Amino acid sequence: QVQLVESGGGLVQAGGSLRLSCAASGRTFSRYAMGWFRQAPGKEREFVAGISWSGVTTYYSGSVKGRFTIARDNAKNTVYLQMNSLKPEDTAVYYCAAGGSTYTDTLGVPSSWGQGTQVTVSS
Repeated sequence: QVQLVESGGGLVQAGGSLRLSCAASGRTFSRYAMGWFRQAPGKEREFVAGISWSGVTTYYSGSVKGRFTIARDNAKNTVYLQMNSLKPEDTAVYYCAAGGSTYTDTLGVPSSWGQGTQVTVSS
């Protein structure tokens, strides 16, 4: 099982940028699709962005498409989420997740979750 640790959250003004990182342990990181989810207070956890095991395919929720970019560096066992043009409604705890099966483009039911990192966007 892949162990995941997020970092890079913080407080930023609307219109600003942040880059989240998710460091994975284990030699099998490169075999899994990876993704980012978020959960705002009082709301359900929602999908934000995903990337295939190869890094070739990326996909986004409609609310972040064009503003957020997901990327991975398999040599560093790390997946990133670059967040630009941040809005107050992006405020949430952001979670990294690993896909449920190896060598897939999509996450399916995630097999591992990180502990989350808080992102707060002030207006």
